[in-house]
This record gives sequence, structure tokens and C-alpha cells, in this order.
Amino acid sequence: MKEENISVTNILTDYLNRRKYRKTPERYAILDKIYSIDGHFDAEGLYESMQNEYRVSLATIYNTLDLLSNAGLVIKHQFDGFSAQYEKSIGTHIHNHSVCIICGAIKEFTDKKIKKAIQAKEFANFQSTHYSLYIYGKCKKCRNK
Repeated sequence: MKEENISVTNILTDYLNRRKYRKTPERYAILDKIYSIDGHFDAEGLYESMQNEYRVSLATIYNTLDLLSNAGLVIKHQFDGFSAQYEKSIGTHIHNHSVCIICGAIKEFTDKKIKKAIQAKEFANFQSTHYSLYIYGKCKKCRNK
């Protein structure tokens, strides 16, 4: 198991212990699967990808995604009009999202100028820890249709 996976496992265990939740093998299997995925995924895709290795119900996937989101291990993105997308939150770089309003395609990008501008921004009575930027429009494929 990668060092990153060990630390996320510890974070989950600490979270479950603090809230007196059960430490089920399904929760850890789902966490391990999520941290093997690069990029965004949805609950149904995660469910499908787990069926060959570890049988869990779709309800368990949704419940565990909520729990992992509350534990700070997963980020949930709700893009306009499309099903929720998730991504791991530990060990990822800061990135922005362009979202196609026609097909729902999501493309991640980084921009040093945007990052510097946000880091330089001072907020009254607020200290930022991270951010998400979503830019909505039409992808090249949909524009060419």
C-alpha cells in the first residue's frame, strides 16, 4: 500500500473513532479504490469499477461517499444539471475545472496567474485553505456540432 493510502486510512480511522462509527471493510475498500483513481468519478462508475474486486451496493457507495466527504477525504462537485462528480482530496494539486454545459465533460487545468491572484487575495475575517474554480461553457466537440 502506498504511503498516501496509509495516511488516508489513518484519517478515516480517526474520523470513525471520533464519531463512534463502525470501521467496516466496505468503507476501507471504497476509500482504497477512490485513491487508485486519477481524476473525477461518479458514484455509479465507482460502483461498477468495484464489482469485480469487492461487491458493495450502490447505496453503500453513496453513503460512504457522503461520509468520506464529511471526513475531508473526498471532494464532491455538483456541476449544473449533471450528476455529482467526486475526486480525492489528499495528495492532489490545486486545479480548476472547465465544465461543458452541453455534454458535461470536465477538464482540469492549472493557471499560475489565477493561483497567485487567489493566494494574494485577503478576505476580511476569513482565512482560506483551498478553493475550487468552475468555468462553464461549451467544449470544442460540442461547439463543432
